[in-house]
Amino acid sequence: MTQNVENLTKAVPPGVTEEGLEKALEAFVAALGAEKVASDDETLKAYRDPYQISTWTTNLAAAVIKPTSTEEVQEIVRLANEHRIPLWPIGRGKNNGYGGPAPQVNGSIIVSFENMNRVLEINEELGYAMVEPGVSWIDLYEAIEAGGHDLAASIVDVGWGGVVSNTLDHGLTYMPYSIDQASHCGMEVVLPDGDLIRTGMGAMEGNKTWPLYKRGLGPTSTELFMQSNYGIVTKMGYWLTPKPEVYMPLWLRSWNDDDIGPIVDALRELMLDGTIDMRPQFSNTLIMASMMSSRKDWWDGDGPLPEHIIDKIAKELDLGRWMMRFALYGDEAVVDHRYAKLKKRFESISGVEVTGEKYEKSEWKNLQNPHEQIQIGIPNLDLYKMASWYGGEEGGHVDFSPVIPMTTTDTLTALSFMKEMVQEAGLDHMAGLLPINARSTTFINVLAFDTKDEDQTRRAYEVAKKMVAIAGKKGYGEYRAHLSFMDLAADQFGFNNHSQRRFNETIKDALDPNGILAPGKSGIWPARLRNGNNA
Repeated sequence: MTQNVENLTKAVPPGVTEEGLEKALEAFVAALGAEKVASDDETLKAYRDPYQISTWTTNLAAAVIKPTSTEEVQEIVRLANEHRIPLWPIGRGKNNGYGGPAPQVNGSIIVSFENMNRVLEINEELGYAMVEPGVSWIDLYEAIEAGGHDLAASIVDVGWGGVVSNTLDHGLTYMPYSIDQASHCGMEVVLPDGDLIRTGMGAMEGNKTWPLYKRGLGPTSTELFMQSNYGIVTKMGYWLTPKPEVYMPLWLRSWNDDDIGPIVDALRELMLDGTIDMRPQFSNTLIMASMMSSRKDWWDGDGPLPEHIIDKIAKELDLGRWMMRFALYGDEAVVDHRYAKLKKRFESISGVEVTGEKYEKSEWKNLQNPHEQIQIGIPNLDLYKMASWYGGEEGGHVDFSPVIPMTTTDTLTALSFMKEMVQEAGLDHMAGLLPINARSTTFINVLAFDTKDEDQTRRAYEVAKKMVAIAGKKGYGEYRAHLSFMDLAADQFGFNNHSQRRFNETIKDALDPNGILAPGKSGIWPARLRNGNNA
């Protein structure tokens, strides 16, 4: 039941009394120090879903703990088991379109790694970094530059996010190692019982290939800790790319809305044969416009933007109806060859144009376009403006992102039903594609709203849930899910009476019999909170 936030004394986890919670907090303070534990209302405001209406009382934390070492994480887990308090680990807590730092279960204690933010090692010879879970993309970039390393990291669109947390949630970066999220290698993990393991070759004392070889002897456990609640990652290896001789950011523009299908086919061909070996970002007019302007600059009417207004935006901002950013890296002769090949292929589609300019290493820091900075590993915060399409500084968005085959048929099918559903909800359809690899792509739907408008906010959350179910019936599942519909997204994976869910639950119950670690993450519930017993 939803309570008015003004009448809510404190979020308390299921099965725990307020008195029990207070005893647990006292134990955490005694073990870690008062400066690392906070439960006051002002602090906890920063750990809500940043885009929820302020009176909504779901996904509320009871406290936040900020450890500074792996040993402290182990002690936090030990005490959580003793007091039956659910923990919700976060790296930077900036995954805002999917719920930000907020926990799935009311009364959880946030374990924030903002104070475990050291870049532990950068190895230029072998091209990797070892990082703690609070390291941001900006932190990693600055460490690389401060060390004078001839390396670059594949990064995300907004640099304040966490390297580890983004990787664990299958987040998408853009340079060549981004394909199939191939950058991570080797993890140190605190298990739900407080035990400590290292995955892959790290299981051997003193092994030199822990951050170099993704597997080990026997089953590979690394992937079990991604999008799961089986452990807390306290260290992770991350592969870095040698800076290429030439970097060539590219732009594809199409003036016809129907060209998305043929462009996707051409992109698939060029990725399959290796001409394009990074992750392009393919956006419709409104996604691009949201990074450069606000909706009120173009239209103040109700309902979705009319087509003639979208056409006006496309022309005045020189965006076209679809725009793709991508890049080439390498020796100049190779870049020139690949550019000529892809330009010929894409421009064989009527209405499509491709442009680009080459840059040497000395010129990268002078790049002015934030998109072009990101594709060469220079982080910024410029593209966060997208969240202010509706409502300015009080704008928000919830994201729905299914994975589809990279074909014309699937692209047009997904575009048709998703655009129709979003517009029926009275919202602008802001959409894009981020290929996972040469064969599949996420279809990103950014459902933007004004957080001051409760009706519009509610419509965005509700249509996202409806889209999850409809997409599931068409054979499209999410690659990651917002807190509000993690369970619904997991429900779509129903093969053999949800055998994958039953498998996940078996592992969960074996590793975490007290159900204290991130209950509900990715729809994986421990036994004591299963079957809806998670209020």
